[in-house]
Amino acid sequence: MPPRRASTKGFKRTDSLLTDQIRRASETRGFAQSRLLTQWAEIAGEDIAAIARPVEVGYGRGGMGATLTLLTTGANAPMLEMQKEKLRQKVNAIYGYNAIARVRITQTAATGFAEGKVDFSHQKPKAQPPEPDPALRQKAAATVGPVSDDGLREALARLGENILNKNKR
Repeated sequence: MPPRRASTKGFKRTDSLLTDQIRRASETRGFAQSRLLTQWAEIAGEDIAAIARPVEVGYGRGGMGATLTLLTTGANAPMLEMQKEKLRQKVNAIYGYNAIARVRITQTAATGFAEGKVDFSHQKPKAQPPEPDPALRQKAAATVGPVSDDGLREALARLGENILNKNKR
């Protein structure tokens, strides 16, 4: 039987190349399982992931449970404080045993005051649309003036106004 030929033609999957580097980098922060970092939104839930992120897992001298440090903003800290026990249970479910004994919440940036910026993946508020130009509104109304149906005329006037405002920008 001839030896099996490699089907990848010398290529390797990216995850197999980066697994060791990602594991070493996450272990420097105390994360024995990088899954806690990479899948934080799935573990904690979308609502918690929008207001907090894991910073560090610190192990005590006695080795009796670790402390998970979470970064959040000042306004969200009381909300997160009430959910600490539930969050600890979710994280321990990932580890498979009672690895995390305490959850600590910090309101400072992970890298310090000078460089750190709290950034979460929640959506930024949308900007209010600018006020429509009255001249364009009159131009759109004049264009659809011959239409006899009131509802259709108003709809066409709004459509024309939107088109004219969009072209103006």
